Order: sequence, then C-alpha cells, then structure tokens
Amino acid sequence: MSDELELAPAAGFVETELRSEFPHLRLDWVTVRAGVRPSPPAVRERLRRLSDRYRGANVVAMRTQPIPHAYRTFFHHIGLDPDSDRVPSEKAAVMRLLHGEFRSRDVVRDALLIALVETGVPVWALDAALVDAAGLGIRTSVAGERLGTGEHAGALLAGRLVVADAQAVHALLFGDVAPGHEVTGRTQRMALFSVGVEGVPAIHVEEAMWICLEILTTR
Repeated sequence: MSDELELAPAAGFVETELRSEFPHLRLDWVTVRAGVRPSPPAVRERLRRLSDRYRGANVVAMRTQPIPHAYRTFFHHIGLDPDSDRVPSEKAAVMRLLHGEFRSRDVVRDALLIALVETGVPVWALDAALVDAAGLGIRTSVAGERLGTGEHAGALLAGRLVVADAQAVHALLFGDVAPGHEVTGRTQRMALFSVGVEGVPAIHVEEAMWICLEILTTR
C-alpha cells in the first residue's frame, strides 16, 4: 500500500464560523494512486456477505443506531430533512432492498460502499488531478461561485455548505460531486474524503478511510 498511498489521511480545514457552530465537524482526506477497474472476486464476495446482513427490519431500525442517528441530527441542524434527503448509510440500505443485493460496479464504487456499510461513515472520491495539493475542507459558498470548474459547472447559491480547496468547489456537503470532478476511467490518482459529525467516533471515520485504501491498493 505504501507505494501507492501518497499521503497519510489528514485532517482538512473547517471554516472558522462553521467550527464554532459545529465543533465536532471534520473532514479527512487522502490522495492515492488508483483508478477504476473491475472489482476482484474477494471484493465482490465481501459485498455479497454484506448484502446478506440487510433485511427490511434492519433498515427500519437503522435510524436509531448511533452513527446514522448522528448524521440525521446533523442533517436537521443544516436544514436537510433526513426523511427525504436520506443520510448515506440509509440511502445505501434502501438501495440494497430495492435491488435485492449490493451490486458490484467497479473497485472504486465498491470500496466506497463497503466502507459506508461496514462503518456507517460515508467516503467520496474525486479525481486528484483537479484537487489542490494543500488539501480539502468544508466551508460556506459565496455569491458567484460555481460547483466545479469546467463548462458544465453549475451556479451555487451563497451560503451552501461545500467541500472545497483553494481553487475550486468540488462537492456539496453530503451532496453531489461537481460535474467532471468525479473519478472516471481516465483517473490515475484520486482524492478520497470523509466527513464526520458530532456523535461519530473518530475511529470510525479513520476506519472508513483505511477500508477504502486497502481495497483500492490491493491487487
């Protein structure tokens, strides 16, 4: 893993005003040399075993569990309704019920899904070629900013919580990645980031990141 991992997972910045309001809000990020490829059999089998754990009753009870409950509480605090804008772990569980299984897509998306299901903590992936080396963080958008940098970048309202670096806004917090900033078949390096909130132990955030790194760098 060490030859492909460019940085150990590090803490990103959180805007001063946000840190004052949400002192436990955190973003961890890391850059890794990896690209999109089919998942190896061991990863597909891991997804299959995780699928077997989920039944309807498990999903209904999920929102009372500590980590999903922590994200639901944070969603309320930032003006999102977790019953319509589901927290990531609940969204994954509902998709499992709809599809009858966790479907393997590629090693990147499978790694993100496995980390989420095993820890309850979401991880996202960006094309690292578009990420400033100084790193990612969470801040509030300002008037005139755009989500992304390319021709498909969309206008942002001021006051949105976003994941950004010194050069660009890469994603809405707990929302969409900017068009053209996602990992594609041309990606050679990716930047992973995870977001923790009050009630989510740091060890779970760290574990989610390392699960992704282990899967992405194991051949």
